[in-house]
Parts: sequence; structure tokens; C-alpha cells
Amino acid sequence: MPVVLVLLVTLPLAATIACAAVSQRVAAVVSALTGVITLVLAVVLVPGALEHTQYALRYLRADPLSVVFVLGTCFLYAATAIYSVGYLAAEARAVRDESVEQQIRFARHSRQFYLGLNAFAWSMICAPLVNELALLWIAVEITTVVSALLVALDNTEGATEAAWKYVLIASSGLGIALLATIFMYYAGSQVLGQSYDLAFDPLMRGAAHLPHTAVRLAFVLAVVGYGTKVGLFPVHTWLPDAHAEAPTPVSALLSGSLLAVSFYAILRYYRISVVPLGPRFPQTVLLVFGVLSLLLAALYLLEQRDIKRMLAYSSVEHMGILAIGVSFGAPIALSGVLLHVLAHAAAKGNAFMGAGVLVRKFGTKELGRMADGIRLLPWSGPLFLIAVLALSAMPPFGLFRSEFLIIAGGLAHGHNAAAAALVCLVTLAFLGVTLATTRILFRTEPATLTTASLELVRGEPSRWMVTPVVGGVLVLLLLGLAPPSDLVQLLNHAAGDLAAGLR
Repeated sequence: MPVVLVLLVTLPLAATIACAAVSQRVAAVVSALTGVITLVLAVVLVPGALEHTQYALRYLRADPLSVVFVLGTCFLYAATAIYSVGYLAAEARAVRDESVEQQIRFARHSRQFYLGLNAFAWSMICAPLVNELALLWIAVEITTVVSALLVALDNTEGATEAAWKYVLIASSGLGIALLATIFMYYAGSQVLGQSYDLAFDPLMRGAAHLPHTAVRLAFVLAVVGYGTKVGLFPVHTWLPDAHAEAPTPVSALLSGSLLAVSFYAILRYYRISVVPLGPRFPQTVLLVFGVLSLLLAALYLLEQRDIKRMLAYSSVEHMGILAIGVSFGAPIALSGVLLHVLAHAAAKGNAFMGAGVLVRKFGTKELGRMADGIRLLPWSGPLFLIAVLALSAMPPFGLFRSEFLIIAGGLAHGHNAAAAALVCLVTLAFLGVTLATTRILFRTEPATLTTASLELVRGEPSRWMVTPVVGGVLVLLLLGLAPPSDLVQLLNHAAGDLAAGLR
């Protein structure tokens, strides 16, 4: 198993280096193969993590909690790498008859895209696998740098503005997260001595004796700081712009993986904090941030005009659900939270990839200029509808099971008002997303009629843009109907570890 850990953090880095020197076609093959191999390695990691925590090279560590987040990231890495083959092929066809200068510019753009895609996936795989709070902060900081460059990759005015906004807000948040790391180091030094290195195991062994004030400050700062990357209210404002302007595969990774990996960092602080502080304070903080985030997202989803911004606010909604689920504290709710991480990765990845096909077909991100998608896109139209229904927690998909577990845990532990608020706000968000989806798929003419919309013909832009979405639907069905026994055990072990400090 140490070999698997080392391969997980080295293969995407090797692919990144390779993509800097090879052609677009070779980079596409390298990225897709690396994504699939890392997904296989992540699955292989599950049985070993169930037996005991895995270590490698001192700085790498995999327990059930970290493996859950690695699984979600690796799945999206594989899916978006395959999707990108068709995504960039369509652009390649568009410049085939253009000038040599434009073709050279596209070739350079493609290499930068694949280099960034692999580097982004590498940083998000590393974050859950590093063995120190300081290294965790560094890994999340690297995700910011790489993803900001990817957001600005299309070199449009909107993309550049979104990237700068993202860098400014996320860097401010990570500055606050660095303060959280410093306060936790101070707290640990009072028990373990000043020479300890913020590794998880010693910190957990001494957690009961940590000074309360320093831990309380560290936890709040971690929620605010890393919550900036999670997209929690009120530090979410970068998220809709970045998700809307980034290339579609990057939007899928941002929403389905980056936000979750940042939430993983909060969970690490939560696990440490509940031991000396008890559950009430950390859970109250998460409940407040979760409810406000869910409320904001539900209201904004009712009046969105941009398909990618709509999905971005849906991500804020689901991060709010995760925060509320952890605030319930019940093991069943925590299992639901971790299942939600995986199901959201598959559903949101599918939704963004489906939105990318719609944008490519209609030549716009405006919802009012899209219509009749179910006829014009015989595969992607129904698949996008399925993705939206899955995001809305409709049975039999994985998000229905995860939200059911979260609400059941809340009711079982007496959080009746919070559970009721969760149900009401999720229903409100469901109305906003499904109304917009119904219009773009089933109405016969767009609200804003253009000459281009009258000339659209039936057909898919590329089969490569459909294949990973079909795989995502199968994963959602598997998680909703019959999750593998090893995965259920993994979720339960990780949930039990998070709940251990409550007993």
C-alpha cells in the first residue's frame, strides 16, 4: 500500500511534466490514461485503509476519511480527462481552416490546458494524503495557484477578471487558514513540545489536553479560511464567476473536487477540536455557516440566467448541506456527509459536462437562448436532465441516499428545526434548478430567438463528451441503489472516526 500512495502523488505530476513537451493528441492520451490509472489506484487503496492507516515516506498518510476524498477527486480526474478529448477536438476543428498563427496559438493553449489539468488533479490528490496540517495548507494553496491559472486560460476579459477575483479572495481566506495552522501549532506545542511537526497522529493523541482558547480560535479561523475555498457564505463570492468563466472540465473539477478537498481540511480541524472543546461549539459554527450558505444558494437559484452560474450556486447549496450534516454529529449523518461528497462529485461533474455540451451546441451560456435541448442532443439532453435530478436528491440516485441519511441523523439527535430547514431550503433550490432545466430542454423555442438558434441540427458535438457522463450516471445509480460493501465500511469507519471525539 505505501507504493500505491507514492504512485497516486507521482503519476499526475509525471503527466504534468510530460504534457509540457508533447503534442495535444499525446497530451490527451497521457491525461486520460493517468486519470484512469489513478482512479484504479484509489479503489485499490480502500481495502488497506479499512485495515489500518497507511503511511509512506513519512509525509504521506491515508485513513478512511482521506481515501473518501481521494476517490471523489480521482473519479473526476478520469472523467474530465476523457471529456477533454472531445472538448478540445471541437476547438481543433474550428481552427483547422484558420491561419497558421491561430493554429499555433491553439496548440499552445491545448498544452497549457492539459498541463494545468494534471497539475490541478495532482494538488487535489495530495491534499487529503499529506500527514501534517502545515502540508495540508500548502497543498490547498497550490490548488489555488493552479486553478486560478486555469480559470484565466481562455484569456477573455471575463475569465481574467474572475481569476483575479478568485486569487484575491482565496488568498485572503488561505491567509486566515494559515493563522488557524499557527494557532493549532501553538496549542499542540503546549502539550507535545515546540519541536513537534503538526502531524495528525501525535496531535490527536494529545488533543484532550490542548488549551481550549487556542483550539477554539484555530477552528473558527479554519472554517472561515478554508471555507473561502469551500464556498461557504459570506466568503463565496469568487465561486460563481470562476465556475462560469473556467473551461468546462475545470469547472467540473472546481465544483466536484476542489470544494470538497477544502471541506476535508475543515473536517481535520473539526476532528481535533471536538476532543478538548466538546461537540457543541464546533457544531454550532458549522450549522450557522451551513444554513446561511444553503439559504443564499436556494434564493439565487430561483433567478439565474447563466447555466454555469446556476450550477455554481448549486455547489454552494451542497457545501451548505455538508456543513449542516456535520453539525448534526450523528454517525449516520456523518456517513451521509461522506457519501454526499462522492455522489456530489459524480452528479456535479455530470452536470457541468452536460452544460458544456449545451454551451457548445447553442454557442451561449445564457439560459434564455437555449431551448429544445432534449431533441437537439439525443444523449446529452437526457443525461443533463438525469444529472439535475440527481443533484436535486431524487431517487434512486446517490444524493437521495446521502441526504436521507443526513436528515435521519439530524432527527435522531434532536436537531428537528435544522433538519426541517434543510428540507425546506433544498426543496426551494430544487424548484430553481428544475425550472431552468425544463425550459432549456423541453420548450420548443428560446426566449431570445436568434438566427443561429433556428439553424441548429440534431446531434452530439463529440462522443468523448458523452462517455464519461454515462459513467457518472452508473456511479450515481450504484451509490443510490447498492453501494459496494467495502465502500459502505469505508464511509462508516470514517464517520466513526469523526464521531469518536463526541463520545
